[in-house]
Amino acid sequence: MPREARDTLFLLAVIAWTLAPHLAQVPAWCGAMAALILGWRAWLALTSRPLPGRLVLVALLVAAGALTFWSERTLLGKDAGVTLIVVLMTLKTLELRARRDALVVFFLGFFLVLTNFLYSQSLPVALSMLLSVWGLLTALVLAHMPVGRPPLRQAGALAARAALLGAPIMVVLFLLFPRVGPLWGLPQDAAGRTGLSGTMRLGAIAEVANDDSIALRLRFPDGAAPPPEAMYLRGPVLGRFDGRTWERVPENLGGATRVELLGAPVRYEMTLEPSRLPLLPLLELTPARADAAPVLEGWNVRLRQDLQWQLDRPLTDRVRLSATAWPGHRIGPRATPPLVAENLELPPGFNPRTLAWARALRARPEYSGADAGVLAAALLREVGAGGYGYTLEPGPYGRDAIDEFWLDRKLGFCEHFAAAFVVAMRAMGVPARIVTGYQGTDPAPVDGWWIVRQSNAHAWAEYWQRGVGWVRADPTAAVAPERVQRGRSLAPQPGFVAGAIGNVDPALAARLRTAWELLDNRWNQLVLNYSRTRQFELLRALGVESPDWEDLARALVLLAAAASAAGAGWAFWDRHRQDPWQRLQARVQRALAARGVEVGPQHGPRARAERVRARLGGRGEALALELETLDRLRYGEGVAAPSRRWWPGFARALRAAGRP
Repeated sequence: MPREARDTLFLLAVIAWTLAPHLAQVPAWCGAMAALILGWRAWLALTSRPLPGRLVLVALLVAAGALTFWSERTLLGKDAGVTLIVVLMTLKTLELRARRDALVVFFLGFFLVLTNFLYSQSLPVALSMLLSVWGLLTALVLAHMPVGRPPLRQAGALAARAALLGAPIMVVLFLLFPRVGPLWGLPQDAAGRTGLSGTMRLGAIAEVANDDSIALRLRFPDGAAPPPEAMYLRGPVLGRFDGRTWERVPENLGGATRVELLGAPVRYEMTLEPSRLPLLPLLELTPARADAAPVLEGWNVRLRQDLQWQLDRPLTDRVRLSATAWPGHRIGPRATPPLVAENLELPPGFNPRTLAWARALRARPEYSGADAGVLAAALLREVGAGGYGYTLEPGPYGRDAIDEFWLDRKLGFCEHFAAAFVVAMRAMGVPARIVTGYQGTDPAPVDGWWIVRQSNAHAWAEYWQRGVGWVRADPTAAVAPERVQRGRSLAPQPGFVAGAIGNVDPALAARLRTAWELLDNRWNQLVLNYSRTRQFELLRALGVESPDWEDLARALVLLAAAASAAGAGWAFWDRHRQDPWQRLQARVQRALAARGVEVGPQHGPRARAERVRARLGGRGEALALELETLDRLRYGEGVAAPSRRWWPGFARALRAAGRP
């Protein structure tokens, strides 16, 4: 295969690899057009056919612009811009005629590598783009090696060395370059992400629980983690019910919430994955105290009356925070709460049998005058002894879902039990609401961090008791105590690959997942969560007492100056450095001049041999033969450097030739 075709196919493969992550983001027509153009260009390279004319390229460009406007409704913005960059990158390969065109392709390729991080900054994407950078550098090296047919391995090794030389500069810039939003924190789209929602219908939590991805990580720097039964992370609080869907109550309907903290506090750190909600699911109970509340730079965080930690916008970035919680607490007013009416409402015409059952229970003599705590305990006993089953797949329910679950099928997930409990308590005249969030963690920490998965999504209930306030009640604990007491959720069905590995060796599948999550966590903590605060911590560790922006800039300038001085020194040294062949040629030139043979640096070994014969005659024949041997070594295939065994023979021939 000719070198031009080989280098072109290598560059096309690198471009295809770089474009691949974008296929999930760009429109389908863009991916199809890119694949067709790259395939067309590969066919042209293999068959040595001419590249298309300018009119064809213009027509394809106009078509791509029209399709971009049709699919994105604009030619501006992130999505439209990335779509056009993908198309332009592939179209540029169709006019790859000179080195100038190749340099444009390399520039677009490096820019395209950066655009992948607009959508994901995960470890797999970073590793994939690292390979893309190496491939583009290799292609760049090949473009600057115009003579002969250098092997790809040689060009790749040179590219890798160049990247390693630049790695220290990259590390310094990463450590010290100011984190200034929004340029540093790249936006991520929250649409389509799994996770908790601000509404709940029966079956919604089970859908989230089928997702085994990581929702958040917890670390407890002061000691052991709380027991699983105390590991409740409070998310959306749902008080409105229309018969089918539970929704959050508007905040302006609430009143001031009394919080009484009991027992010892628990300090914790959390790394929270992006979600579609403007909420922080924090450990219960994290109060709004200066020494306990979470602080997120760039976010407006506040505690609602129903003790939900509200953000000013959806959480579209991975964040890290520290806070303090009190697992022992009392919340809510001891007198009649402002939201009694809101938390007693039941939609008319829905679940009549459950309402009648609850009212009949309330009318029993043993519950005459009973408070909310006694009624809640009666309901929990009914759940535990009533033959109910806990399952991720209870099947669909009809219009009166609570009736069907509570009195007929008795199969459900946590939201079925919580919803039925709240409906029954309201029917008995007790204010109640649903709380959703997460409960429990993986059995063991990974790298010191406890993992909370989407499969730990949970729903429980709160009822108001006079003289006490809001009290947590978890009906799931009555029917499936292992779910709450051990903090373990029902295992969702694994995927095809994970299922196949698990069938062969379940322990291997668990070890592989743990190893990957360990790497992913370290990437998140060390790279993605490296913030301005951690930059200042680094300066403190280096001896700066009260670091600020000026100290950060000063350190960056000093290191840049040191790097510039080192680079200047290396350039001075490299300027006087010659490759082995040039040094040998100069040495031979000086030796021949001492014998009266005048040659210049432009003369090759064979031309020098002819001058030796012309000047020295027969006594210089051995010297001429050694120079011809050097010529064969110089231009022979696969010889990278002059042979060390050649010079001793040449020196002997010099002595035999004698002085002029």
